[in-house]
Amino acid sequence: MMISKNISFSLTEYKSVEELNKEDEELVTAAKKAAETAYAPYSKFKVGAAVRLDNSVIVKGSNIENAAFPSGICAERNALSNTASNYPDSKPVAIAVVAFTEDGITKEPVSPCGNCRQVIAEEEFRNNINIRVILCGANKIQVIEKGGDLLPLQFSRNYLKISSR
Repeated sequence: MMISKNISFSLTEYKSVEELNKEDEELVTAAKKAAETAYAPYSKFKVGAAVRLDNSVIVKGSNIENAAFPSGICAERNALSNTASNYPDSKPVAIAVVAFTEDGITKEPVSPCGNCRQVIAEEEFRNNINIRVILCGANKIQVIEKGGDLLPLQFSRNYLKISSR
């Protein structure tokens, strides 16, 4: 018998950065600064991400393109990898993402790609914490309370056969 299911999530939209709480506004500002360091000579699409840790430290990352595509890295994965490597005892609690074209900040918020969504979901699982996702565009800001909501049918370790040695 066929069963139909609906998967949904909620997000909050704001018209401007000034409507955000101080911590989220600070994180968006850090993501914008991170985008300035992006290396995007091929796409001209510069992305910045900023991760807030549970100790209030902010870690930035930007996208780095490479002529040998797909050897580059997205801003979100860059920031989260930097966080895991340099702050192993801290947990990410929020990530802000901002993207720029040659015309400036994108009008609409840019959502993380599938790879980045999977990494955010894994970080939530690994750290047993929800990661707040803040997506900023010129026309609006979207806030998702749990990164895993961006990837509802995510691949998880439950699919892997893990030896009990």
